Amino acid sequence: MAPAAMTRALAASLADAEPVSFWLEDPGKPAVLPALTGDVSCDLLVVGGGYSGLWTALLAKERDPGLDVVLIEGHEVGWAASGRNGGFCAASLTHGLANGLERWPGEIKQLEQLGARNLDAIEDAVARYGIDCDFERTGEIDVATRPHQAEELRDWHRETAELGFEGVEFLDQDALRAEVDSPTFLAGLWDRRGVAMLHPAKLAWGLKRACLELGVRMYERTRGLDLVRSGPGMAVRTPYGRVYARQVALGTNIFPSLVKRVRPYTVPVYDYALMTEPLSGEQLASIGWQGRQGLGDSANQFHYFRLTADHRILWGGYDAIYPYGGRLSAELDQRPATYLTLAEHFFTCFPQLEGVRFSHAWGGAIDTCSRFSAFFGTAHSGRVAYAAGFTGLGVGATRFGGDVMLDLLSGADTERTRLEMVKSKPLPFPPEPFAWAGIGLTKWSLARADENGGRRNLWLKSMDRLGLGFDS
Repeated sequence: MAPAAMTRALAASLADAEPVSFWLEDPGKPAVLPALTGDVSCDLLVVGGGYSGLWTALLAKERDPGLDVVLIEGHEVGWAASGRNGGFCAASLTHGLANGLERWPGEIKQLEQLGARNLDAIEDAVARYGIDCDFERTGEIDVATRPHQAEELRDWHRETAELGFEGVEFLDQDALRAEVDSPTFLAGLWDRRGVAMLHPAKLAWGLKRACLELGVRMYERTRGLDLVRSGPGMAVRTPYGRVYARQVALGTNIFPSLVKRVRPYTVPVYDYALMTEPLSGEQLASIGWQGRQGLGDSANQFHYFRLTADHRILWGGYDAIYPYGGRLSAELDQRPATYLTLAEHFFTCFPQLEGVRFSHAWGGAIDTCSRFSAFFGTAHSGRVAYAAGFTGLGVGATRFGGDVMLDLLSGADTERTRLEMVKSKPLPFPPEPFAWAGIGLTKWSLARADENGGRRNLWLKSMDRLGLGFDS
């Protein structure tokens, strides 16, 4: 197909796409709760109504049903990253085994065990609270689409087996294409139990309902404006009132932390996704995918893709857009140039789906830190705890983060608080214009590595030695 004709065909596939997250348009969306007006007092204030804050509030009430917990959310529960992600709920707490093994080799087996227990606990909570979020523990396949990636996957499978990590199966080209059929697929690693697929917004809404049923007082459209000491506790000012709390847990993630010294540790990365119209039986048969696994390719600039309950394909990733100065803006939630690129890559992966149209196209910000996995800490003499930097794997790891924040606030010596991962911090990002220049050079170098057999240039090797990175 000529370039101009291809561009027209791609644009036509996007012509009817709604510029909003498919997940957030679900008719099961609950009513928005009123904003806080006036002053209230509580034992624990949770700031943020995404997964991080919701899990923290729920776990706090499970630990102590008599605890008076208030949660405030600046917009609506699940509105930001928690309602815009791909719905991959991973056991990994370290953004994958490779990243964890490189950073915390002495405790990686413990981290893997904690992650597996955390995912089991999420599955249990979904069942126990009757959260209808299309939870499917089908696993995820890491896919090679270039020869060097296939060799890397084979070597990594051999290395992890020698280290005693099990549960991941290597798939050659024939075995992989028997699971999901794409002419671009060369090999894969299937983690059968370490990832679940789910409807991300329904999970957030289900957690909201569970919190309310346990007695959490919740206020939406109530932004926390500042955080100050108040007697033996803390006070958070909101647009129409104030919350006085003995302790505070911050689950604001990509939004500016109320503890200002935490802000340099994260930057926003805008990620984008497409959702197809429901596939017909014939279209589904043309690609197989009866196991309904999540998939992600092995490139530095990677795609993630999965099936929904009504047989659509979500296709996201590749571009990771950092706005100069870390600017957050609703304007950045839409990026037509990226949608065209994603559509082109989709039809390259699945040419048998030519003619399929996209029903939704959206974007949103991810809180990225330089070590790719969450970090934790306290402020104001232990009265305030925070967790941030989940870097795209927060669907599952935020529950673990909620447990860590509650442990830190209690002052308890636990298996979690003894972890070097919990006690250490990533390197902060530099101020502008150095952050913009460094991230830009890193993205260019990663793209070059994808086109150059995976070989990393001097810049990437230097970043590796320093433990720095940039990812979505």
